[in-house]
Amino acid sequence: MNAIGRPPAGAPLPRIALALGDPAGIGPEIALKAALDPRVRAACHLLLVGDRRALDFHARACGIAAPVQVVRSAREMPEAEGVVLLDLDGFGEEPLAPGEVRAAHGRAAVEAASVAIRAAMEGAVEAVAACPQTEFAIKAAGIDFDGYPTFVARCTGTPEEDAFLMLCFDTKRIVHTTLHVGLRQAIDLITRERVLRVLEATRAVLVKLGVAAPRIAVSGLNPHASEHGMFGNEEAEIIEPAMEEARARGILCEGPFGADTMFHKPGYDAFVVMVHDQGHLAAKLLATNRTAGMTIGTPVLFSSVAHGSALEIAGSNKASPEAVVEALLRLSGAAMRARAETVA
Repeated sequence: MNAIGRPPAGAPLPRIALALGDPAGIGPEIALKAALDPRVRAACHLLLVGDRRALDFHARACGIAAPVQVVRSAREMPEAEGVVLLDLDGFGEEPLAPGEVRAAHGRAAVEAASVAIRAAMEGAVEAVAACPQTEFAIKAAGIDFDGYPTFVARCTGTPEEDAFLMLCFDTKRIVHTTLHVGLRQAIDLITRERVLRVLEATRAVLVKLGVAAPRIAVSGLNPHASEHGMFGNEEAEIIEPAMEEARARGILCEGPFGADTMFHKPGYDAFVVMVHDQGHLAAKLLATNRTAGMTIGTPVLFSSVAHGSALEIAGSNKASPEAVVEALLRLSGAAMRARAETVA
């Protein structure tokens, strides 16, 4: 089975939990659309996780008529055709305010993701995906959150420095050495040890995705990868030594390359970049609103979307579920391979 595709004939479908994200954004809408998508239904048994009131509002607003089966825990998830929801009391007595930033919405998004991750840790589901959150709403709720990779790390007891983001679209995979930090801090975080860890995590997840001998391209930090020291020394002092150690450990990696030209190079299974914009600019230009983000380096298969919660179009039936579908299909493939490895 490819990273995106159907499980082999006769194989039981993997069980995947999908957190609804910010209930005031497009998350519940695209979750519902993904749950009804024939590609998703053929690839996995999907459990939506979030507040029933939010799901019902978006279904009515978008004219989506689909029966919803509510369960009390992930272990009760039936292998049925319809939409299945683990209903959470996401925002208590507060009313849903579509399109608005509110602390209750931030709490609901984080709780849904946390419950879904816990279900995976307990073995009730084999993978987790999450619809977009609104970081301002989460901040208003007083919750420490700087993106899903570190959040998943905390939920699973993984050191935060060992969790990384891999953006996926079409055949491209882009892994970030640093993510949601200021640029000055990101430069300080780029050490030999961290570059080596991201290369190890990248190889490990590529093998899980079915790539037997992954070939990885690595970007520099500076313009033109410093042009042999003309524009900085991080490549010679940090990145290249880390790559040498990685190669000594059997990791096939090449570079460092200039980040402005690297993605045109053929034959690589993943591209490792140093800072947020080196990867996100390429992904959002090449695959607008259909990029999935996979957290790697943690014990849970976890993916999210690379677009925002789009509060301005919430409830208008304008949101595309393609990024969520992409995430679910990749997770399905990875879950099937992980299952096969366990059996072997």
